[in-house]
Amino acid sequence: MARRTVRAVCLWALLGVAVPGFAQEGHPLTGTWSGDWGPSATERHHITVVMRWDGTEITGLINPGPDGVAMDSVFLDVTNWTVRIQAGAGRAGEPPRITAEGRLDDIGSYHRTLSGTWRQGTLTGDFRLTRD
Repeated sequence: MARRTVRAVCLWALLGVAVPGFAQEGHPLTGTWSGDWGPSATERHHITVVMRWDGTEITGLINPGPDGVAMDSVFLDVTNWTVRIQAGAGRAGEPPRITAEGRLDDIGSYHRTLSGTWRQGTLTGDFRLTRD
């Protein structure tokens, strides 16, 4: 009986160590995100965002392709899961063409979401992205 109890405790201990290891997915922003942004509920623009953590910084593109916009800076505050993205800076001293500030939700899910405020040029609206 004591042997059976020891085996059961060992099995539960191993599962307690192994299961969280499967849940590790790397950096929370790494991946391809898709969604939309817009100044109103009726005027929406589809966006695809690709981000990558290289061990020191987060880099990425908005709408990859011939008209893609490189991200100039991405900041993640892990204390409250907020994100700030600036992209498309022109010449030195010019402000970025795109600024997005939002919050990560569903951190434990592979298909986590990022939503908040999107500014592009003179337009301001909201955005919502889901990691694919």
